[in-house]
Amino acid sequence: MYQFDIAPADKPALYRDLLSALDGLTSGEPDAIANMANAAALLWEYLPDLNWAGFYRNVGGELVLGPFQGKAACLRIPFGQGVCGTAAATGASQLVEDVHAFPGHITCDAASASELVVPIIAEDILLGVLDLDSPRVARFDAEDRAGCEALMALLGPRLRG
Repeated sequence: MYQFDIAPADKPALYRDLLSALDGLTSGEPDAIANMANAAALLWEYLPDLNWAGFYRNVGGELVLGPFQGKAACLRIPFGQGVCGTAAATGASQLVEDVHAFPGHITCDAASASELVVPIIAEDILLGVLDLDSPRVARFDAEDRAGCEALMALLGPRLRG
């Protein structure tokens, strides 16, 4: 069992602590599913105001549900559809303040109001996306995007085995 002392007062410190914790959780572990599962649990526990935290994996050019914390979710998302599919198709993070204003948003949980999706890329290959949902409008900001991008930059190579 892992226990982390993560309680910083500001986001940059929070994400530095999360990066250190994720490094410790995934260092030396070759299994991608195990690493995604621990990453989802870490984010679920330490990021406030989430109602879903998890991963969609790139399986044959389609996003397929991976490890997560939260309510049951959509199983498959085509590239280019919804926030996750847009992140996968563009290779760029998507920070959506109000999902109801996002054209083509896919509703897996009606309680979700904002979303942050970060592509996971290693060796120029899209492995999947990190998906964070919140019941609060405008929950995520540029600091969250930068912090999660740093987390996925660390995690990506560790998902290749």
